[in-house]
Amino acid sequence: MSEPDAASAGGKPAPSNLVMRVLAALVLAPLTIAIAYAGGWLWALLVTLVSIGLFAEWLMVVGAGSTALTGAGTIVIAMMGAAVAFGGLKTSVIVGLVGGAVVTLIARGKFVWAATGFAYAAAALLASILVRKDLVNGFSALMFVLLVVWATDIGGYFAGRSIGGPKLWPRVSPKKTWAGAFGGFAASLAVAAGFAACGIGKLVPLLLVSAVLSVVSALGDLFESAVKRRFGVKDSSHLIPGHGGLMDRLDGFVAAILVAWIIGFLRHGVHSAGSGLMVW
Repeated sequence: MSEPDAASAGGKPAPSNLVMRVLAALVLAPLTIAIAYAGGWLWALLVTLVSIGLFAEWLMVVGAGSTALTGAGTIVIAMMGAAVAFGGLKTSVIVGLVGGAVVTLIARGKFVWAATGFAYAAAALLASILVRKDLVNGFSALMFVLLVVWATDIGGYFAGRSIGGPKLWPRVSPKKTWAGAFGGFAASLAVAAGFAACGIGKLVPLLLVSAVLSVVSALGDLFESAVKRRFGVKDSSHLIPGHGGLMDRLDGFVAAILVAWIIGFLRHGVHSAGSGLMVW
């Protein structure tokens, strides 16, 4: 995610900000896990609301947050979420394609950025719901992705803070370091080892999958940083205390869950993507 960058440079964030980050995480992480465990319409509702928030923040970042555009995107994403939650994947895709075209037309001069933001939010929506909908391994797959992303962030935060050193890509994200990147990568492998030790999946395939998802998560973080830098924005919003906005908090997850679903889909099909990710 974007906020841990301060530590990746070896600098120390203000204690009050760090406390806010920890407190927010202590509330949001268990709540997310509980809703993910419940699954069904409750998880779909959370994902839909978050995806709407992602789209709204994206529009604000790129300077296209008009009422008409935000409203149209909100309606389309809500319809997509409702459709896929109750088994209408084809309907959801059709609504997304038609609605995405409408959103793009409304955006006019910002149509490329609006279309990209809509695709970003819609991909997060569909992948997050479809991975969890696997009745056999949906929850374990979703938790695997979440923990890999969180481990990448946290490992990068503390490795960057304690080691510092050369910058990863100063032009895009001047506070990230190579030490932070390798620290996050190593932490993600520990997640895979933990799952295998608990009998959830085989060690070598999970290590490979976690490696891919960790790198993808870091690239998602850099992508969001590049977009914000392009438009001179520091935080996508101030919705989450100490963390910024939804984009700041979920940039790595959006990329990772999409790639996780693709891997699962290619192996076991649309409705068993969780098993495709975890069973080798």
